Amino acid sequence: MSDNLGPVLGDLRRHFRGEMPKLIAFDLDGTLVDSVLDLAVAVDRMLQSQGYAAAGEENVRGWVGNGAAMLVRRALAGSADPQQVAQVDEAVFNASLAEFYRFYAQENGRSSQLYPGVEQVLQAFAVLGIPMVVITNKPKPYADPLLASLKIAVYFQLVIGGECLPQRKPHPLPLQHVDQHFGYLPEQCLMVGDSSNDVKAARAAGWVSAALTYGYNHGEPVSLSGPDWLMDDFRELLL
Repeated sequence: MSDNLGPVLGDLRRHFRGEMPKLIAFDLDGTLVDSVLDLAVAVDRMLQSQGYAAAGEENVRGWVGNGAAMLVRRALAGSADPQQVAQVDEAVFNASLAEFYRFYAQENGRSSQLYPGVEQVLQAFAVLGIPMVVITNKPKPYADPLLASLKIAVYFQLVIGGECLPQRKPHPLPLQHVDQHFGYLPEQCLMVGDSSNDVKAARAAGWVSAALTYGYNHGEPVSLSGPDWLMDDFRELLL
């Protein structure tokens, strides 16, 4: 592995006893990509098709993070409160979820943008030869084309979507699947995300967690989740 970037990776090495991580996993929405505009348009189109008022971008931003099904449930409830979400009619939910998928397939990637520094950081880790993967609760059939449209799919050896395994984040299974797939110890792996789901999954899997403050965390500061490393900017991974 080339170590040309060694002098500027002090913070990263500090979390791995002076070494580099052997594997880095990234969340997608709210971490690599600001996709809320596409999601909000699809949610509003879905709601209006079912006779509901549009929710708007700010509400949708607070509902993202637990996969498409939960996003639709929260949109129908008009809230992220679990008690209100639980009262959503199942027949209405099923019809609405199908409509959401139809609309999101049309909107996916249309207005989404990489956060500042994302491609720069991915390029740097690629030069170092560190395997990188995406672990997202977004369904893989939507994650893959989004990564491709933003021209960063080439950096990832594996993409795990929310439906790929029996459990999704915050369960540790996706992370455990990845470290076993590559043959690395949990403590050699870094999970970079923006929500409590990412931090909880990393903690349960024995990984190091890095959390970005700018993403989607249901309206709460991700710092409350107690990540190992809190960052305001994606480029801090290279400090």
